[in-house]
Amino acid sequence: MSTASATLVVWTSAWLHGAAAADDVLDALGAWADAHEVVADDDGTATALDLPGPDEVPVGPALLLASLRRAAATTARLVLPVPGDLRGLGGQGPLGKCALRVGQAAVLPEVGVGLVPRLVADGVLRWTVFDLPSASGFEHVPIGEAEHGLGAAMREAAAALVTLDVARHRPNVRAEIAALAAEHQKLAWPPGTPPRALRVLQRAAEVAAILAVAASDAPGGAVSASATRARDEALRPLGEAVRRARLAAVDEAVRVLSDQGAERH
Repeated sequence: MSTASATLVVWTSAWLHGAAAADDVLDALGAWADAHEVVADDDGTATALDLPGPDEVPVGPALLLASLRRAAATTARLVLPVPGDLRGLGGQGPLGKCALRVGQAAVLPEVGVGLVPRLVADGVLRWTVFDLPSASGFEHVPIGEAEHGLGAAMREAAAALVTLDVARHRPNVRAEIAALAAEHQKLAWPPGTPPRALRVLQRAAEVAAILAVAASDAPGGAVSASATRARDEALRPLGEAVRRARLAAVDEAVRVLSDQGAERH
C-alpha cells in the first residue's frame, strides 16, 4: 500500500494549485484513519503556523490547510527515509529521527516544515509538524528510471516467491497478494493525476504486496535465523525499487498537477 504522507502530499499540492477543494483533501485522508489531528512539535513552529504546541489540544487537518495557505505554501514533497539516507529532512534532527522511525514524511520546503503521521489511538492519526532545518537535498528519481526498475523488481519478486518456496507453505498465496494489492485501489487521487504516475503507484503496490507475503512467516511455521537473514537480503533490493517508484510517481503527480494549476491562472 502507499502511505498517508503520499496522500497528503499529492492532494495538498493539488489544492494549493486550485486542482482540488479543501474538502477533497480531507476526504482523501479519511482512507487512512477515521480521525486526523495536528500538533506542532515545538512552540516556535506552533507560533509560526498558529497551530497548537506539543502540550496543547490538537486541531483538525482543516486548520492545518488554512495555516499552510497563510504561510504561502506552494507545493509538498514526499520523503521515504531509510537508515543512512535522510535526504530532504535536514539531517538528524527531530524531524529526521521521527520520520525514520515511521518511514515517511510530507515536507513543505517553502514553509520550512515537515509533517510525520503516527497512529495514536484506534482510528486516530496524528500529524506532528516539525521545523525543517534545511529545504535542500531532496532525492529525485526520474519516473522512467523508476518504472524500469520496478518492472525488473516485479520479475525478481516473482522469482523470489519460487526460490523461497512460499507457495508450498501458503497455498492461498495468490489470494493474499491480491488482497494486499487491492488495498491500494481504495485510495483516491485528484482528477488530472497523470496516468503514468497512477500506473507506477499501482505496480509498486503489487510488488509491495508480493514482498509483504514473501517476508512473512507462514502461519504456524518456524524459520531459522539464517534463513530469515537470507530472505531479507534477497528482498531488500526489491523494497528499495518500490520506495523509489513511489517517490518518482508522487513527484510526477505533484509536478503535473502544479503545472495544470498554473495554466488555469
